[in-house]
Amino acid sequence: PPRPPLRDPRPPVPPPRPCGLPVAAMGQKCCAESAKHEEQVIAAATSDGQVLAHAPSAPALPTLFAAGPPDAGKAAATPALAYHEGPTPGKFDIVATKAMNTQQDLSLAYSPGVAEPCLAIQASPEDAYRYTNKGNMVACISNGTAVLGLGDIGALASKPVMEGKSVLFKKFAGVNCVDLCVDCPDKEEFVRTVKHLAPSFGGINLEDIKGPDCFFVEEQLKAIMPIPVFHDDQHGTAIVCLAGLINAIEISGKAIGDIKIVCNGAGAAGIACMKLIQGFGARPEKCVVCDTNGVIYRGRKKGMNAFKESLATASVRKDTTLEEACVGADVLIGVSKAGAFTEGCMRALAKNPVIFAMANPEPEIRPELAKKIRPDCIIATGRSDYPNQINNVMCFPFLFRAALDCRASQINEDMKMAAAKALADLSRRPVPDAVRRAMPGRDFAFGRDYVIPTPFDPRLIEVLPAAVARAAAESGVAQRPIQDYEGYAKACARLVA
Repeated sequence: PPRPPLRDPRPPVPPPRPCGLPVAAMGQKCCAESAKHEEQVIAAATSDGQVLAHAPSAPALPTLFAAGPPDAGKAAATPALAYHEGPTPGKFDIVATKAMNTQQDLSLAYSPGVAEPCLAIQASPEDAYRYTNKGNMVACISNGTAVLGLGDIGALASKPVMEGKSVLFKKFAGVNCVDLCVDCPDKEEFVRTVKHLAPSFGGINLEDIKGPDCFFVEEQLKAIMPIPVFHDDQHGTAIVCLAGLINAIEISGKAIGDIKIVCNGAGAAGIACMKLIQGFGARPEKCVVCDTNGVIYRGRKKGMNAFKESLATASVRKDTTLEEACVGADVLIGVSKAGAFTEGCMRALAKNPVIFAMANPEPEIRPELAKKIRPDCIIATGRSDYPNQINNVMCFPFLFRAALDCRASQINEDMKMAAAKALADLSRRPVPDAVRRAMPGRDFAFGRDYVIPTPFDPRLIEVLPAAVARAAAESGVAQRPIQDYEGYAKACARLVA
């Protein structure tokens, strides 16, 4: 007798919602949102084991990191290694979205039925977005030459980071993402490799590529590829930094066009931050960028490249230290290394300074020390255990959500600026109770300790994609502009509910 079909042990894939994203994107009305959407998002985030910003029992770094991988057959040596090892190695799986239980199913999924969409796409390439997952698929690509604070550890060793980035795309914005770790440290060969991947993906997220190679790689791929290319280490950091800065300088009673800004760090993030901040209205003559050799000024010979030259100041004409540059500065931004902001730097700053110490995992100065030296400061870091966390996850998933949905040909400056402004504005709105319950003990009133939303704010998926998609349409890069932004925002919210 014929055997019954094997049962899939995994939970069944839920059927498509009656008012999913494509429907809303075409302008049709969608059904009402669930009244408990916000609570569901927070509950899902916490049940997945993500570290909450307030968690007092979070293990310190020396506990999380071991000297090396566990021996074969032995238990993982640290919580981080155990998390990655079991019950299944890695952080994500691939699940079919179509039934594959019968002969008929297989004949449609593969031969002979699969030939029909192939021929349709050959005749009309746009149909790839209709018959494949291209329209909701991003590649997170790295060569492992500048991974977190670990440096050049190689493509294979970068894979846990790229897997992590991939699941964040899915978790926060419903974007499918796969990690591609390319064993190719040469920047030109890397470009030649990645440029051929456009047929499979709707967008490319570049990650952890050393500077200044990262600038060359992104520029080349943006010029070559017909899909959005985005280097998150540069622009994601810049967007969230600007969002926090917009609010912090307002709280400090200052105006963007009047303030002196010093940025310590002239790598990918530092240069992108300063360019976006200047795009918002900061005056170039009041902006100073420092690297390991001090202030970058016109005519300096040591350690220069074309990207540093683009931000070289004309207000300094000799070798100048970071501490000297801090005299009278209203804003001090760090994308450099732990401990870079000395007591001398702190005391040299102007009244009511804004300090963004974003080095990870250890900032340029700890908030408690900064406030001891400068009680009048507003400070943000990249850490989740302090208020005002500058975290890229509040940007890149939602930026790509919008770029994919409106079929943007690129992610341009207007879209980045729209994301920063929307993020800044969200901080001024009353915070949902769901966030307060997930992070008890925090003050979420707009002010010195709350200049930027938290990554767990369920409104991010509703607010940012709509703002970015609108900017894409208004700047002319949206090939399929959203017709109903209110419906689109609601449909985005349901993607992660």
